Amino acid sequence: MNKLFFRLLVLLMSLSLIGIILVQVYWFNTSFKNNDEQFKFHVKQVIGNVADKLQKQEAYSFYDKYNHYKDSTGKIPKKNDLLEFYYVQKNPKTNKTIIYSNSIISEDYKISSSFFDKKFDTERFKNFNSKRVTEVYNNNNIDNLGVEQSLIPDVRIEKSGNLDILDNAQFEIFFKDIASAMPLEERVSKEILQKLIKKELEERGVNTKFEFGIYSNNLATKVKSDDFKYDKNATYSIPIFTDNEGNSKYQLLVTFPHKKKFLLSELVSITILSIIFTLIILIAYSSALNQLIRQRHISEIKTDFINNMTHEFKTPIATINLALDAIKNPKIIDDKEKVFRYLQMIRDENKRMHAQVENVLRISKLEKKELDIAKESCNLEEIINEAIEHVNLILEDREGTITTHYDATRMTVLLNDVHFTNVLVNILENAIKYSPDVPKIDVFTENVKDMVIIKVKDNGLGMGKTAQKRIFEKFYREHTGDLHNVKGHGLGLAYVKRIVEDHNGQVYVESEKGKGSTFIIKLPLIN
Repeated sequence: MNKLFFRLLVLLMSLSLIGIILVQVYWFNTSFKNNDEQFKFHVKQVIGNVADKLQKQEAYSFYDKYNHYKDSTGKIPKKNDLLEFYYVQKNPKTNKTIIYSNSIISEDYKISSSFFDKKFDTERFKNFNSKRVTEVYNNNNIDNLGVEQSLIPDVRIEKSGNLDILDNAQFEIFFKDIASAMPLEERVSKEILQKLIKKELEERGVNTKFEFGIYSNNLATKVKSDDFKYDKNATYSIPIFTDNEGNSKYQLLVTFPHKKKFLLSELVSITILSIIFTLIILIAYSSALNQLIRQRHISEIKTDFINNMTHEFKTPIATINLALDAIKNPKIIDDKEKVFRYLQMIRDENKRMHAQVENVLRISKLEKKELDIAKESCNLEEIINEAIEHVNLILEDREGTITTHYDATRMTVLLNDVHFTNVLVNILENAIKYSPDVPKIDVFTENVKDMVIIKVKDNGLGMGKTAQKRIFEKFYREHTGDLHNVKGHGLGLAYVKRIVEDHNGQVYVESEKGKGSTFIIKLPLIN
C-alpha cells in the first residue's frame, strides 16, 4: 500500500466518521425541535380548552341560578309580540286557501339585580317562543268577508316551542355584562384552575410540572400557583373571559419549569442507542486505523529486516567462498598454517550465520509458545561469568574490557541456564556493538529485598526516550544517522524481554544520548 493511497483511505474514513457524527447531531437537533413544536401544539390546545371550559362553567352557573329562580318564584312573565307574519296560498282549480302564520313572542322575567350581587338597575331575562299556525279553507271565498265576519277553517294545525338560538344569544350577552363587573377571585379559584389544567395536560400526555397565573392588563393577579415565574421560552398564554365585544382584560399563562428535561426525556432512549452505536463505530474506526498503521509499520520493518538479513548473510557467504577458493589454490593447500587459518574463518562465519538463524527461530518459537523453558536452581554469578566468556573473543578484537562488581550476597535463582545465558550474551553483544570507541563495560549485582538485580552498563552511543520505550519491540532498531557498521535485526532484545518475563522478572533500560546505556534485570530469589 503506497503512502498516497493510505493517506487517501484514512482521509475518506475520517470524513465518513465525521459525517456520521454530524448526521447524528443534526437528527438530534431536528427531533428536539419537532418535539418542541409538538409540545407547543398540545399546550395551546390545553390552554384553549381550559379557557373554553372556564367560560362555559361560568355561564352554566349563571344559567342554573336563572332557571332555579324561574321555577321557584311562580311569576307569570310578561309577553310581548316581537314579530308576526302571514303567508297565503290559493289554488284556483280546487278553490282551496292555505294561510300560514308565524309569531315570535318574548317572555320577560323581571329579576332584581341583588340576585346576582350586582349594584345597578334591575335587569330582565327573556325567553323567546315561536307560535306557528297553518289554516286550510275549502271552497270558501275569504276575500269577500266583511270586517266583522270570520270563517272557521276546515283544518287548523298549531305548533309552538322555544327559540333556543335567541334564548342563548340573549343569555350570553346578559351574563357576560354581569360577569365583567365581578372581581376575578369570584369568577375562578386557583384550585379549580389547577385541576382543569392538570386534567387537560394528562389527556394530551404532557406529564411534567407546570405553574400557572392569570394576568390582568399585564399585571399579576392573586389567582396563580405558588411557584409561578414567567419564562419567555417556557410560558404559553391565552385570553380568557372575553366580553361581548370579543375583548378580554385577562390572560391565562402556563409555564413549564422542566420543559427541556421533559423534551429530552422523550429522546433519551433513542439518543442513548445512537450514542452507543456511534461509540462502537468510533472504537472500531480507531482500532482499524491503529491496525492499519501498525501493519503498515510492521510491513516496512519486515522489508528492512529481509534486506538487512540478506546483507548480513552476503558477507559471511562471500567470505566462505573466498576462503574455499584460497584453499583450492595449489600454493596455499600445502601451507598448513594458512589452510587452518582459512578453515577457522569458514567456521567463524558459519557460526555467525547459525547464530542469526537461531535468533530468528527462538523468537518464532516464543511467539508460538513452543520454546521449552525448563528451570532449575542456579547460581546467577556462574551464569554471568559464562556469558562473559562467550563474548570474550569479540571483546578482545575491540580491545575492550568487562569489569564485574558482585555486591549481591544472595545469588540463587530459579532459571534456565541456556536461555538466560543467551539473554546476557545478547545484552553484552549490544554493549560492544553500540560502543563506537573502545568498549568499557561494567556488570553489577545487588540484592533488594527478595530480588537480585543485574546491571550492565556501557559507554556506547546511548539512546533517546522514544527508543527506550520501544527498544524491546520485535524488529525495532533506532536510527543511528551515518553509522552503518552496526548490524542487526531488532530481534535480540525482544527475545531478552520474553525470556526474562517467563522467569517472572523485569527488564528495562536507562540511557542518555552520547552517555551510554544501562540495562537492568530484576529476578526473584529462591527463599
